[in-house]
Amino acid sequence: MNKSYTLLPFRFGRFPGATVLVVNETGDFQFLPTELFDQLISYRLDHRSAEFLDLKGKHFVTDTEIEPVIELLATKYRTRKAFLTNFTALHIVVVTLRCNQKCNYCHASSQPQEAKRWDMNRETAINTTKMIMETPSPIVKIEFQGGEPLLNFDIVKLIIKTAKEINIKKQKDLSFVVCTNLTLITEEVLKYLRNEKVLISTSLDGPQKIHDLHRRMRDGSSSYEKFVKNLELSRKILAPEEISSLVTITRDSLGKMTEVVDEYIRQGFCSIFLRPINPYGYARLEHVQKLVDYPIEDFVDAYKKVLPYIIDLNLKGMRIEECFTSLLLTRILTPFSTGFVDLQSPSGAGISGAVYDYNGDVYPADEGRMLAKMGDRTFFMGNVNRDPYARVFNSNFLRDLISKSCLETLPGCHSCVFQAYCGSDPIRNYAIQGTMIGHRPTSGFCFMHKEIFKYLFEILRQDSPDYMDVFWSWITKRPLESIRMRPCANLKASRIT
Repeated sequence: MNKSYTLLPFRFGRFPGATVLVVNETGDFQFLPTELFDQLISYRLDHRSAEFLDLKGKHFVTDTEIEPVIELLATKYRTRKAFLTNFTALHIVVVTLRCNQKCNYCHASSQPQEAKRWDMNRETAINTTKMIMETPSPIVKIEFQGGEPLLNFDIVKLIIKTAKEINIKKQKDLSFVVCTNLTLITEEVLKYLRNEKVLISTSLDGPQKIHDLHRRMRDGSSSYEKFVKNLELSRKILAPEEISSLVTITRDSLGKMTEVVDEYIRQGFCSIFLRPINPYGYARLEHVQKLVDYPIEDFVDAYKKVLPYIIDLNLKGMRIEECFTSLLLTRILTPFSTGFVDLQSPSGAGISGAVYDYNGDVYPADEGRMLAKMGDRTFFMGNVNRDPYARVFNSNFLRDLISKSCLETLPGCHSCVFQAYCGSDPIRNYAIQGTMIGHRPTSGFCFMHKEIFKYLFEILRQDSPDYMDVFWSWITKRPLESIRMRPCANLKASRIT
């Protein structure tokens, strides 16, 4: 065989219509007709053809010296793995397990409002803050969770004060987020958050009939009415972009996704993050599963139905970004890592984010803490009141966890065409399948991401100017109008390099 060129590493997957998707190690992709793909891999592709030159430009092949090409690929690969550079940036602090709501799917296993023994104390709060600020990362985000963190707001304020005092010397890019259901928010609290530049993350599951179905106050009353009233108050004091919301899709909302999206628009949100229900905490209880759970195939079907609806809303002038789609498209169409801890390779657990429980226990991810609440302390890393930073974050346990989360070495992932864009979740694997490595053929996590990747690539293959305009407006965080005013005719489904 006369080899006039060299194949560089890539993975491939077959699509309908006699089409093959090829993706290299750094995420560059190309759709090829089957005949052309066969010519490529059998070294029969004319190296003077336009098709060859296109593949050469994207580093699938080379007919020149290979070493400079490998060096270029290595540079692009480092960019894609840049999230590993600075170590742990996201630090979730659970200041209390108490909550004034009782959501039946609560993954945090919240406790009654009067049970103050579940509050973080001052000593633990200070030691937690000291450990957080020891991270080598120049960027530190501290996110306060619960329960309902406003029930222990003095500790929230203590951690913010202590972190800022330590940061006078550390000089890190320090930011704060409080995750609250908003029902306890007051004008005094909001003014404090505004002055300290603390962002709000809240939860809205849809219109009142959907939201109140699973998210009710402990006395059984509506939480939706309190949420809407306090959201309005929050918007009077904070800027709109300082308040974001997450939605949990239950069995009841699965067939009403357009209503959920409409409610987000009605309440003034410019983004929505569609995510299936978490299999932790109360959501694992058999009687709760019957109320809220569903096959992951149903979520994928609902996602495929609602995404065109969201895109159409954007085309009609109503900006609403679907954040999960935006994250995946950023990985596909740009060379940059997104910093999304739940979908990284190696896993972001511990090395990108960490969780500090109310009692000072440290876990690599919130899911590890949830498992501990269910009686399984496999992912316990240490305690801020007795363990130094190095013992917690330089342990053999964390090294083992990370080594079992590299897609390049995982069965089923090592050859997957979507590997460059995907990630692993060893804690979910353990919780559902009993092993951190997991089993891809029976993994709902794997099925969901594969199907959504396939769906998005089918859209990219069609290369609709309208769809691509909306996608690029999400990726670049720019208004759709500014995307459409660009000089070139349209931004095709090719990556920014």
